[in-house]
Amino acid sequence: MKLRAPLAALCLLSLCSLSASGGKTLNVKVGYVTPLSEIDAAKAAGFDYLELRTAEVAGLPDADYEKLVEKIKHLGIPAPVSNNFIPASIKLTGPAIDKDQQMNYVRKAFDRVSKLGVQIIVFGSGDARRVPEGFSKEEAFRQLVEFCRRIAPEARARKITIAIEPLRRQESNIINTAGEGLELVKAVNDPDIQLMVDFYHLAFEKEDPAIIIRAKDHIRHLHMANPEGRVFPLKWEEYNYAPFFENLRRIGYDKRISVEAKAVDFTKDAPQAIALLRKAFTQ
Repeated sequence: MKLRAPLAALCLLSLCSLSASGGKTLNVKVGYVTPLSEIDAAKAAGFDYLELRTAEVAGLPDADYEKLVEKIKHLGIPAPVSNNFIPASIKLTGPAIDKDQQMNYVRKAFDRVSKLGVQIIVFGSGDARRVPEGFSKEEAFRQLVEFCRRIAPEARARKITIAIEPLRRQESNIINTAGEGLELVKAVNDPDIQLMVDFYHLAFEKEDPAIIIRAKDHIRHLHMANPEGRVFPLKWEEYNYAPFFENLRRIGYDKRISVEAKAVDFTKDAPQAIALLRKAFTQ
């Protein structure tokens, strides 16, 4: 039996929609990039998880760290992600890098965050990776590749994946776009060195959201903010979010997205941002 044209078109559209999302509802978790001072507020606001600051956790005195472990346990909210990986005092590029210093810090940081349940560490660290003036960008890129290859086995041993974060040019002078981040991931060629995409940086660099499609096999995490002021995203019409989320739905992205932004009124803005982002993956 032949389908009438409108009905056939409707069926085709439904099949395409199912194909774009892998035929399932995308259950993306919404978290908050938070300093330790705001973890109680993040839970109260309704976020699904915490994204902690790696360097802050690594820098705690032992007694304070153990208190944090207990606090996270009693709060009952997971902390599967951390960012702010390498502090500015530890250089990753340039003529004066110290590999022993790098690895001593990395091992301590990995041990501490893994005990908190961290599975993804976002590798932005703009000041640490900033290329010194007059130093070769090509050599700096090679240094980053070599650093990632050195830390990958340490991450793997603790069941951690490192997610490279491209940063806008004001925050780093190397790896500024998701496309460049993808190049670094491919150059390292290790399953535990992958990619994250921050919508704020993508929009600031005017990068085509189609990079989501090209990088689909490597995207492990997302950050979100309204680029107009780097504030909490609150309304669909406040910015052109549609192409970004359309591509995420196309690839069936079903992991996590963290709000990394300022709030005018946290208790009011946070639930609104959570609702907006959950809806963005179901439209």
